[in-house]
Amino acid sequence: MRYLQCMQQIPRLKVPGLGASLSGPIAGLPETPISEVAMSVFGDPDVVPLWFGEGDLVTPHFVSDAAAKGLQAGETFYTWQRGIPDLRAALSAYTERLYGIKCPVDRISVTTGGMQAILLACQILLDPGDNIVIVSPIWPNITSATKLMRGEPRYVALDRKADGGWKLDLQKVFDTVDERTRAIFVNAPGNPTGWTMTSDEQRALLDFARKRGMWIMADEVYARLIYTRPVAPSFLELAQPDDPVLVLNSFSKPWAMTGWRIGWLTHPAALGDQFAKLVQINTSGVPHFLQRGAVAALEKGDDFVNGMVERCRAGGELVFQRLSAQPRVKIARPEAAFYAFFEVDGVTDTMAFCKKLAKEYKVGLAPGEAFGPGGQGNVRLCFASGAERLSKGLDRIEAAIKAL
Repeated sequence: MRYLQCMQQIPRLKVPGLGASLSGPIAGLPETPISEVAMSVFGDPDVVPLWFGEGDLVTPHFVSDAAAKGLQAGETFYTWQRGIPDLRAALSAYTERLYGIKCPVDRISVTTGGMQAILLACQILLDPGDNIVIVSPIWPNITSATKLMRGEPRYVALDRKADGGWKLDLQKVFDTVDERTRAIFVNAPGNPTGWTMTSDEQRALLDFARKRGMWIMADEVYARLIYTRPVAPSFLELAQPDDPVLVLNSFSKPWAMTGWRIGWLTHPAALGDQFAKLVQINTSGVPHFLQRGAVAALEKGDDFVNGMVERCRAGGELVFQRLSAQPRVKIARPEAAFYAFFEVDGVTDTMAFCKKLAKEYKVGLAPGEAFGPGGQGNVRLCFASGAERLSKGLDRIEAAIKAL
């Protein structure tokens, strides 16, 4: 009965010119504001692109060469649903090396990018009418995935500190949970804020989830991109193997592999068969030869990751120094991830502001409204690029701010 009631609450989508309707949740998924800004100047080579979550480094050769070798060896057939054994073993060893914990291969499932890891997690957890409590501002894919499963996203916005940084009121999270809450979603270090959850906060949230019988979905894609310690705190350091915790990760950011679409889930071993079925239904698995590149990234990529961290540290400091000198800008020194998320006094419509920057000043930023509650009034700049590109973009941003 509950399922039917929820289904009836979402009207099906009518498409002009078609005699048949589409799934109801599709009607509630508009184009993301970031894409809307980017498409407004699509194809203009003069725009400095600082809107998407990637830099200007190509994937390192030792990763590409490993994938090419696999391709040439004929690794082009259907493969293991949850990842080739070599990659899952490498991920197990990587997790132990990073966090000092044992993580057997039966707790690991390879996915087609971190975004698919989010969707698979929602597919395995949600029934229509359930909700997920989401710490925001947040990259919007968790919102879309929740809605596609006919669930309800509920937000708890980070609070802004006096210095422009961010903090979480855990009590607000606890108070937002109700009997229909299936999971709490936390992205830390966070996109777009760079906010990082402390170990004490993670422990308190894990204790709460255990008591309430709900899941934690921990997006730890930016765990290596932190500037105050070697790696960000992880729920993996605190959780028992059978705790209700799903940790989502990706090769995209640390190893400059955004276009490869490879990620992974760390989960209780008992969920392995269920995730295998979902992967089979969604994609049948990540191409075998691409996974060879992922193995190389894990086994040979520490120097590259360390270089990426230093590159982003320098980029973040350059952006902070330039923008904090503008009297109309409120910005905190980035401590993790590779984004500056800042306010410009007098700018309330960040979509209009970002479109103006793109068309008239030839620099691409992401509007804060794309990231949900807490994001309004801010704009996001990705500083994963080199100093030359960043300086060029900053010159144009400063000119736009001065002209306000």
